[in-house]
Amino acid sequence: MDQKKCPHCGNWSSWNLNLTDVCEHCGKTLGGRDLENQEKLQADKKTNEDNWMFNIKDSDSDFKKGLKKVGNFFYTIFMAIISFILWLIAALPG
Repeated sequence: MDQKKCPHCGNWSSWNLNLTDVCEHCGKTLGGRDLENQEKLQADKKTNEDNWMFNIKDSDSDFKKGLKKVGNFFYTIFMAIISFILWLIAALPG
């Protein structure tokens, strides 16, 4: 077990290397900005996932789910072809 200085009160508290650990003195999290950044990153990831045009939702009809699955399949194939072409361009000169 380590110790970390609380970013809120400035006192040292025991820390288990977890951003959600709380200070023994003030009761606030020891993560500080790292915890805020992690939460923001997770929120952005969730937003991007929800905004993806081929995201399959439970409320979609069966027909719409099928179309989105086909769209995901062709998008994956398209990205694989583009990646191969880029790899080929990078590999040819050297």
